[in-house]
Amino acid sequence: MKQTEYFSLKFQSGKLIFLDQTKLPFTENYVETDDYNRIAEAIERLEIRGAPLIGIAAAYALALAIKDKDNPKEIFYSAYKRLASTRPTAVNLFAALDEMKNQFEMVIERDDIYNLMLNKAEEIHKTDEEYCRKIGRHGLNIFKKKSNVLTHCNTGRLATGGDGTAFNVIKTAFDNGLINLVYADETRPLLQGSRLTAFELDKHGIPFSLQTDSSAAVLLNQNKVDLVVTGADRIALNGDTANKIGTYTLAILCNFHNIPFYVAAPSTTIDRKILTGDDITIEYRNKSEILSLNNQPVTSKHFETFAPAFDVTPSYLITGIITEEGVFSFPYNFLR
Repeated sequence: MKQTEYFSLKFQSGKLIFLDQTKLPFTENYVETDDYNRIAEAIERLEIRGAPLIGIAAAYALALAIKDKDNPKEIFYSAYKRLASTRPTAVNLFAALDEMKNQFEMVIERDDIYNLMLNKAEEIHKTDEEYCRKIGRHGLNIFKKKSNVLTHCNTGRLATGGDGTAFNVIKTAFDNGLINLVYADETRPLLQGSRLTAFELDKHGIPFSLQTDSSAAVLLNQNKVDLVVTGADRIALNGDTANKIGTYTLAILCNFHNIPFYVAAPSTTIDRKILTGDDITIEYRNKSEILSLNNQPVTSKHFETFAPAFDVTPSYLITGIITEEGVFSFPYNFLR
């Protein structure tokens, strides 16, 4: 089996080291920094991306913000506000920030405050790593035979603290002889599928094929796909799920063609403050991401665009939600 080591981020020698995902798949460029604002910029620029991973990165950023500071309180809340402004949709970011805030307020008078905050960030990181492992194992239950799987966007090591959510369901199934082929949507407009998921599938020696997002209907109609599994950035209490734009389309296609549609995500992606997907804030991206590719114009910069980064899939279209606790089905009462 082909395997080459890579990592999304790690904390080492007082600095956060992260893989700049905007340069993949051609260049594996690792960035080292102890500046929380640089980490915030990396999240905004999608150098660091994926719901669980941006939460982990933000946790480390808050620890670094107070390192060697005489007045940690002022800088901490400034850093908290800066990081909270980076991406609005992924609930993991805000969950991690609030965990760090709670820790900070408990240890603010301690002389070893930096180490205690760093320990909390590492705990958040390790927890997600363990959740990824469990999601992969529970995901084996959705396979009835050796299958062709279609996935959307990127949900692997590049998006999480471990080996991924939906990607780790696929990887674990492959390791257990349950995968024939993975169909990876290119995932416009930023091509997370063709750049990142393909990169990870190739690293792990998993057979795959890329296609345009709009080709999914043809694949399903030709009975080339046995099931679809995607990740999630935020899940409402009723099971409505926000994920990369195009996921809702896949769910509708699966419903029409009677193909199982699964979502894999850690329980930290469940927003227990919102009842339905109507309450999920959807991020809109700069129109340049549609009007250009790799900073090269593909059409007039004067054209207007519709550029949501995410859409919301109603829970009744989701066959099952896979978390570290198991596989659950509609009506998702477990979320309450």
